[in-house]
Amino acid sequence: MTNKKFKTIGIGVAFSPNLKANLYEAARLSLSFKSKLVLIHVGEKSRKKKEQILDIIQPFLKDNLSYDLVFKTGNPVDVILSVSEEKKVDLLILGALQKENFVQYYLGTIARKITRQANCSILLLIKPSVERIPCKHIVVNGLDNPKTKQTITTAYYLSHKLQSKKITIVEEITKQEIAVSVDDDKSLRKYAIIKERLKMREDSRINSIINEIPDDYKSNIVTKTQSIFGTRGYSIGHYAQFVRADLLVMNAPTKTSFWDRLFPHDIEYILSELPTDVLIIQ
Repeated sequence: MTNKKFKTIGIGVAFSPNLKANLYEAARLSLSFKSKLVLIHVGEKSRKKKEQILDIIQPFLKDNLSYDLVFKTGNPVDVILSVSEEKKVDLLILGALQKENFVQYYLGTIARKITRQANCSILLLIKPSVERIPCKHIVVNGLDNPKTKQTITTAYYLSHKLQSKKITIVEEITKQEIAVSVDDDKSLRKYAIIKERLKMREDSRINSIINEIPDDYKSNIVTKTQSIFGTRGYSIGHYAQFVRADLLVMNAPTKTSFWDRLFPHDIEYILSELPTDVLIIQ
């Protein structure tokens, strides 16, 4: 199984109130993963801008932070995506709004547009911090999907690197998989039996994935599996928020058409109301 090691990390650099916090988060991750950091600013190059950015990341240069500073004019989405392709970015970090209103959801913010089009993994930060805040609990999707093995393995790799102590793998089971109308005691018992069988099936599938993960990724990490019955994407988002997870790790979506945004599914529920920082594995 190929592990996502994030050799090159990119970040969109906007001169906003969160600039310093975003760059600190990106620099810390780059040093943790021993990655090159590509700083992408959409706009004209100037000496003042360059000095501002370098002044912020100065504390990390003494630790041999490897970086590349890119200035490019154009449409923000197109620029960030094109530079990410050129620089072979594995992980792109974006600041994001925690909750979109209807207009933002329908049209898509810059972060959402990039997320839907990027060919690399995306980390959406809703509360970046200058001071390092430990990542204690990671929630990751356990969908029955070809991408899930890679996503779960990456979650363990991140947990290992960030010294997180707990991972919860969430198995989202749709109501359609039960398909039992509960209207008496007999149907209620049948419903309970089906739910338990589905949970056992999902636990078995997840355990087989966990067994293939390198032992050094799993050492000193408490693993929990959690079955949730409900709408995919919506359910795991609320669960991550309820348990106050520090990071939610998800598979990248397979469909991102206009109709998917109009009638949301899976990842679109997460993007419309981010429960915490979200990592989408491509």
